[in-house]
Amino acid sequence: MKTLPFAFFLFCVASFSQAEDWQNWLGPQHNGRSSELLPQGDSQKIKPIVLWEAEVGIGFSSISVAKNRVYTMGNSQGQEMLWCFSAQDGKLIWSDHYPAELMPRMHEGGPGSTPSVHQNRVYTISKDGQLHSYSADQGKLLWHKNLMKISDLKKVPEWGFAASPVIYKNLLLVEAGATFAFDKISGALIWKSDSFKPAYGSGQVFSVAGKDYLATLKTDGLVILSLTDGKTLAYARWRTSFQTNATTPLSLGDGKLFISTGYDRGCALFSFDGKDLQQDYENKNMCNHMGNSVLIDGYLYGFDGTAHRGRPVEFTCIEAATGKKQWQRQDLKYGSLIAVGKDLLILTETGKVLYGTASPKSFTPRSQFDALPGRCWTPPAYANGKLYVRNAAGKLRAFSFGGE
Repeated sequence: MKTLPFAFFLFCVASFSQAEDWQNWLGPQHNGRSSELLPQGDSQKIKPIVLWEAEVGIGFSSISVAKNRVYTMGNSQGQEMLWCFSAQDGKLIWSDHYPAELMPRMHEGGPGSTPSVHQNRVYTISKDGQLHSYSADQGKLLWHKNLMKISDLKKVPEWGFAASPVIYKNLLLVEAGATFAFDKISGALIWKSDSFKPAYGSGQVFSVAGKDYLATLKTDGLVILSLTDGKTLAYARWRTSFQTNATTPLSLGDGKLFISTGYDRGCALFSFDGKDLQQDYENKNMCNHMGNSVLIDGYLYGFDGTAHRGRPVEFTCIEAATGKKQWQRQDLKYGSLIAVGKDLLILTETGKVLYGTASPKSFTPRSQFDALPGRCWTPPAYANGKLYVRNAAGKLRAFSFGGE
């Protein structure tokens, strides 16, 4: 019997003890972070292994993992697909499909929303605004809503529906110009917020003095909503030159909200005290185009710049409290990232995975490998010791880290 390297053994033990699912967009803590650990040993002895792969159709939907099942979406020949695979071996457990537009506009098209899994239910939003609730175990359709019919929208948003469903207690929160709160079990409409120009990022639940609120970055600006009735409590104008905001507000705790958008609009830190929304700073040191930054020990890491437009994209670190830039590097070009423990895990646009310790002084990956061909704009997911990545064409791969 071949003996595994000791470093790999330690990694397996640590990962198992902290294993967790990645049930929705931005993961279990809604901030792009996993509490698991990545390999810490010799990268030459801890090599990535492709556990399985699947073709899921064109799109940018990310991956959700719950109870040893993997969910994602894609589009093939005018049909949008929801897939449920075994996390262990990639075996197809169930799928569903329905007519939906591809909407290829300056990219491949296909769904941009990520499935949300909660208490044996899966919630999805199609590119053209079809909201579905399924049983997670068998894929039975439980209820369906057409967001175009119940919203004030006259046409599908320019880039389609891309926000992911957010679960809060008994509510399912959905972005469709206005924010809609449905009963997560029955699908009944509970409340609807004021109408805004639709954006493409998801809402973020955050707390102030023990009370919860919803922050959402509309194309018009940052909006704070009551979770009781959807009333607008505060608003700060935030617009880009292309009338597109596509990121999720990031809660930093104590009512602090970080937002960042592309097209050289920049970033800002806001403070909400339950009544008033104040801006702490604004600058152009971090312009997140589509993917969010992640926060580790008081510093934000992300891709600064707009893909294929204007100045070169830089991978950047800023101090969260002040917005001061710590460093930047241009060699990675465009990409997305998550955090696993104290490590950054990056998927570049060209399909290379890099990971290494986050530091406000610099970033030096301790390992990297080619994970996928083609365009890769979708953030990866990490759950129960496995890494999941996909490309725009629809190739999905699951990786583990094995020994020599």
